[in-house]
Amino acid sequence: MKALPVVLPDNVHVFERGWLSSNNVLMLGRHEATLVDSGYLIHAPQTLDLVRHALKGRRLDRIVNTHLHSDHCGGNATLQAHYGSETLVPVSELDNVRHWDEDKLSFKATGQQCQRFSADGVLTPGDKLTMADMEWQVMGAPGHDAHSLLLYCPQEAILISADALWQNGFGVIFPELDGESGFIEERATLDLIASLDVRVVIPGHGAVFTDVAAALKRARTRLDFLSGNPVRNAEYAVKVLLKFLLLERQRMALADVPALFASLPIIQAASRRYLDKTPEETAEWTIKQLVRACSARVESGYLLNDG
Repeated sequence: MKALPVVLPDNVHVFERGWLSSNNVLMLGRHEATLVDSGYLIHAPQTLDLVRHALKGRRLDRIVNTHLHSDHCGGNATLQAHYGSETLVPVSELDNVRHWDEDKLSFKATGQQCQRFSADGVLTPGDKLTMADMEWQVMGAPGHDAHSLLLYCPQEAILISADALWQNGFGVIFPELDGESGFIEERATLDLIASLDVRVVIPGHGAVFTDVAAALKRARTRLDFLSGNPVRNAEYAVKVLLKFLLLERQRMALADVPALFASLPIIQAASRRYLDKTPEETAEWTIKQLVRACSARVESGYLLNDG
């Protein structure tokens, strides 16, 4: 049976992006236009083109970030420079942005890029936000990221879930890599989503979907698997992080990967706490895993993106 098309209001536009960028959601109200999440830095020109085309001469008044991983806020600076857009970030990240604290923001820890941007205001769980002439509730969604938020519109039963829920899973539970709690929080976030009347989910990555119950079931099964042995979460994380960097660069000298891993705090923490390896040993293991999965290949001393 052919799946029914997902129906969104005419003034809600979803730009489904490929890796490395998150999806972007453009909300066109009568008096304001808002973009939820802005993709990765190297895709910023494409993000600007997508937004400019959809705005048809209008101004982008506001940027809203569900969380501040590089693939969700990497286009902020470009859009701010072009439109002067007001930008709202999770309340617990405001000082980190204003001081550009690279030890607290995630970019340095993961080796990913993000051009410095400004924050004009905050989103706090419990807030109500008007986007596309509809009221959206701001809800805390820790798990994947301690600061992450959900945006929920009861009027249309639409949920912007960011990386808390995808059609087939959720994002890496990063707090656990640093020895912080994340599995319990992710489970509570899934329970929160299950308690809402949701007709349509706009995830941070992948297609918009409507079968929320099935997605929640898959996510809970995945969470049980990862939390049952946290080493699995760490192994998944280092593979994701290397694949991300490889997607960005397309080729990396094999000899450079061990030093790269040794320089990244999040890899250092995962290697020490869960993998019982040095970062250099973790690099060797991760390369082998990507090659085995046909996600990368080795040629003439280089690791090349594949798959």
